[in-house]
Amino acid sequence: MKKARKILAALLAACMMSTSALGSAVTATADTSVSASATDNKPVVKAKVSEGRIDFTWKKVPGATKYRVYKYENKKLTKMADTKDRTFVVVNTSPGAKYSIAVRAYVDGKWTKLTKKDIVTAAAAAIDAKKMLSLWTDTAETKKQLISYIKAITDEGSKDYIPVEDRIAVFDFDGTLFCETDPNYFDYMLLKYRVLEDPDYKDKASDFEKEVANKIKEQNETGKSFEGLPVDHGKAVASAFKGMTLAEFNDYIQEFKKQPMPSYDGMLRGDGFYLPMLQIIDYLKANCFTVYIISGTDRFIVRGIFDNNVVDLPNSQIIGSDELTVATGQNGKDGLDYQYTHSDELVLGGEFIIKNLKMNKVSVIAQEIGEQPVLSFGNSTGDTSMANYTITNNKYKSLAFMLCCDDTERENGNVEKADKMYSLCDENGWIAVSMKNDWKTIYGDGVTYKGAKEKSAA
Repeated sequence: MKKARKILAALLAACMMSTSALGSAVTATADTSVSASATDNKPVVKAKVSEGRIDFTWKKVPGATKYRVYKYENKKLTKMADTKDRTFVVVNTSPGAKYSIAVRAYVDGKWTKLTKKDIVTAAAAAIDAKKMLSLWTDTAETKKQLISYIKAITDEGSKDYIPVEDRIAVFDFDGTLFCETDPNYFDYMLLKYRVLEDPDYKDKASDFEKEVANKIKEQNETGKSFEGLPVDHGKAVASAFKGMTLAEFNDYIQEFKKQPMPSYDGMLRGDGFYLPMLQIIDYLKANCFTVYIISGTDRFIVRGIFDNNVVDLPNSQIIGSDELTVATGQNGKDGLDYQYTHSDELVLGGEFIIKNLKMNKVSVIAQEIGEQPVLSFGNSTGDTSMANYTITNNKYKSLAFMLCCDDTERENGNVEKADKMYSLCDENGWIAVSMKNDWKTIYGDGVTYKGAKEKSAA
């Protein structure tokens, strides 16, 4: 836990603490280790640089009970952390930027003194864009435009430079980062299982929940559309899991993630991330972007999918559709008429609030992020508003990307739907992403789409 807090503190400051070396401060270059001059009874700090991070370490000072880490910026020392460990990690470093720290030891009730010689400066490693985007073909327009864009907006001398605090990227989830339908959305299949198959709940399900779940079942089997199903589904999820704590709901999702993905060999329901898109997230984070998920799926479900998975994003940056949460002792009282007590737990309240699609995505970005994004990634008309909001009247250079589900060999794609998205990209000035032509893989080695085998057999 202490190490996690230390890394988090470094993460928050990493992209803000670059500076020029001062006096006799020592500079580290990529993949090297250096240290400040040894002094009596002081921490001797070394810096090891690798892609996206700098590890500052020091040997134990005799008699020291703790250490204080400072960042050096604009000729000022600012306290970063007190720690008993002898490591301070700066993550999400900005390529080529310099990061300076100094460390004091607490010995016999006093802090050791600091001089210019105690300041250690390390230059962050340059980012190899082609390596970070290795799962993208060299002809992919997204890859070309994104690399060019990042080069422009991270160059302080460029007219397109964007300050770190304004580098915000928003991603849809289903169909943008994760397998959209197999044979339906993850949250649709979760409800169907809960209401129609779960032996501990199916006999308790309400008539409304069964009606919605059976519509999903019919849609899976026939492709039939039902008016109002997205909202009805949200209401049914809220009521079907009412009374669960957030931890219990997450545990339920973790178990559901272990079920096999029906249309694929070698993949479970929780494994359906598009690996090339995860490289985009890593690439943006390495360039000091703050990444948000803006999903139409219930936010607690999306957080559950991300939990114990391959993507490292905090829950605060995962936004989705909403349902009510209440205290266990609230007993139907309005939140303005009740105070949370020491004996309370937070549970799902059984009421659906909002479906986070279309214009609602723009509203939630304004409400929860408070800044206009400069990059948007989506895949459907449910993401149209988010994409157009990103590229319209933006004070910074901005781009919107849309995935086109044109791969029917490695994925359960839909060429007709993809063609419509290509047309929308042309009309709106979005950059089209071809899952078929732009990606070297989708889910990685060992995963195969059964539909391709069936076509071959036919």
